[in-house]
Amino acid sequence: MTDERLVRFLYGDPSGVIRGKQVHAAWLGGAITSGLGLTRAQNAINVLDDLVPVAGMEPVGEIRIVPDMDTYARLPWLDGVASVFCDQVGHDGLDWGACPRGFLKRAVERAAAAGLTVQASFENEFYLAERTPGGLRPWADGPVYSSAGLDRAAHVVNDVVDALVTQGLEVEQAINEYGPGQQEISVRHAGALAAADRQLRLRDTVRGVAEVGHGLLASFAPKPWADGIGSGCHLHFSLWDGEENVMAAVDDPFALSPTARAFLAGVLHHLPALVALTCPSYLSYDRLRPSAWAGSTVSWGFDNREAALRIASPFRGRERASANAELKACDGSSNPHLALGGLILSGLDGLSRGMELPPPAAHDPATLPGLRPLPATQLDALAALETDPVLMDGLGDLLGRCILATRRTEYARCVQMGDEAVRAVTFAIF
Repeated sequence: MTDERLVRFLYGDPSGVIRGKQVHAAWLGGAITSGLGLTRAQNAINVLDDLVPVAGMEPVGEIRIVPDMDTYARLPWLDGVASVFCDQVGHDGLDWGACPRGFLKRAVERAAAAGLTVQASFENEFYLAERTPGGLRPWADGPVYSSAGLDRAAHVVNDVVDALVTQGLEVEQAINEYGPGQQEISVRHAGALAAADRQLRLRDTVRGVAEVGHGLLASFAPKPWADGIGSGCHLHFSLWDGEENVMAAVDDPFALSPTARAFLAGVLHHLPALVALTCPSYLSYDRLRPSAWAGSTVSWGFDNREAALRIASPFRGRERASANAELKACDGSSNPHLALGGLILSGLDGLSRGMELPPPAAHDPATLPGLRPLPATQLDALAALETDPVLMDGLGDLLGRCILATRRTEYARCVQMGDEAVRAVTFAIF
């Protein structure tokens, strides 16, 4: 810690919004131990800031948001402000039953009991936009992957990259993506909890640098433009036993190990319910369509970018260390702690039950017969989640009921508003 005047105690809520409180540095010492007070009802607020009735989350009683000081970082786009990510606990200091970060911690513990650790990274696509008299307009358009596109966005993207590196994230790639004004940033993998924390920090940093530093809006929303390319938040993950990546087969780094096959089979088995956590918002399902490179079926394949689960080919010279899978059916409206925790529990279920992978999709899955489609709407995904005992048991009673209730009210409001109004309202929320 240096000379920050204000420290933000941040958390990702069940609706995927980054929320928090600010404490003056003079009071930080006590707040590190005691946390800051938060009404139980705060987690029952949905994406649209509607307070949803959830038993156990009435505006009576308090919990505490307690910082994990390992996540402390100064915010480079503001003078004298730092932030830290928090656990939500009861007065006894334990998870009160609806903390997304606590959910991921429990999933990590279950993986450890199975002899595995999960390394992960979120690969983010997002749009930059400027306000005009005619409304929001994509900013710094350029041909996909072009040097012209890189140049036009360079002074903003370079500032974002510098801010991320200053906060301890290792940026691997920063490119201009397919859509007009669409960018992509990839950061290096980390253990599951650190990866989810870093995802919240990346979202917060992109938003802050773009808006405070350059007067632009940044959006990680899955489908911010009706006629535009959607934005994914591809979740890359690998399985480790100690210092060894165990994704690849022993005799072939391009093939999957038995451990990986069973784990991935579990992810596929639970995928219709899992997308309620990885693609949780109303407009997520406008992105999960055939020929959108997002994954619209329960499918997997080797370097198949239309499959929901892509097995990425390893890199020469570091084949075993780089072996990983990519869940394409994930977007930036998700709470990364919920998304990654749900994925881990799904995979562990496949491992414990010895599930078998179906044959890989060698072509566009939408053209192949017999594949199950993913849920077509947010409401369908929530129905699948509610009937999935592994994910619901893992979430626990309070957090599970909270997600179902807040998201269903969100869906009802969004249907009433209409898609274009939803796009306008949610553009800068995620």
